[in-house]
Amino acid sequence: MRSGYGQILASLPVRHPMVLVDRITEFDADRSIETAKAVAGSEPCYQAMADDLPPERYAYPRSMILESFGQSAALLWLGSRGGPDAAGGGLPMVGRLRNCRFTGSAFPGDVIRHRVRIDRLVDDNAFMSGESLVGDRVVLTVGSLIAVARPLSVVTGGGGGGGHTKPPPPHGGNNKTRTTNNTHGM
Repeated sequence: MRSGYGQILASLPVRHPMVLVDRITEFDADRSIETAKAVAGSEPCYQAMADDLPPERYAYPRSMILESFGQSAALLWLGSRGGPDAAGGGLPMVGRLRNCRFTGSAFPGDVIRHRVRIDRLVDDNAFMSGESLVGDRVVLTVGSLIAVARPLSVVTGGGGGGGHTKPPPPHGGNNKTRTTNNTHGM
């Protein structure tokens, strides 16, 4: 798997500002991946913050660290299956996260390194684990991430196409979002 940003964009079903992986630093198909995410003070999560907050308030949101870890897991899984088209038209999603523990924070200027391992592959499901580090400090440990691939039509509730097409806009032009069973796109 190539490590360039173009390959990341070709593999993930998300776009700016939600692409939270900057580069792949190591890749061993069917085994592991290491990725890097640079935290920048110009990211959307910092835009509405006051300038005079104490330094600890600038900690990168934990939900964003988890999302970045999940995107790294998606890159490993899809890369191990032969690339984004290997999902068979399915949308890769996190089905469940378990035994997640935060032991530190990341701040603007830090680089988060995600190390993700495949523990087991079963049909259209992947069982993974790993950790996220800033320097030599572990800031997140993920005991279990279960990833699934589901047809886009099932996820959106409509007849969308396969692959990496964007889901259709909500019916009726409203901005309501549907969520189902703690499942998030990777």
